[in-house]
Amino acid sequence: MNKDKAIGLSIGVLAGAVVGAAIAMLFAPQSGKETRKMIKDKTMEVVDIVKEKTTGVIDAFKDGAHEVNRKGHAAINAIKN
Repeated sequence: MNKDKAIGLSIGVLAGAVVGAAIAMLFAPQSGKETRKMIKDKTMEVVDIVKEKTTGVIDAFKDGAHEVNRKGHAAINAIKN
């Protein structure tokens, strides 16, 4: 998954969670305490998903930066020799 798609997915998941929480609060048959717990649990699930996806993007970015750095050093060494 490329960086732009991962960021878009993360934003979409987060926006969906916010909308879902708002709808749940409006139509919840549970008490306020139960509703808050449900929203907290769902929010934590979304946070975990976003962290997982973001970690993958960060790792891919680091790998790419390392590769660019390596190629840059190789090019400099080739020019010097």
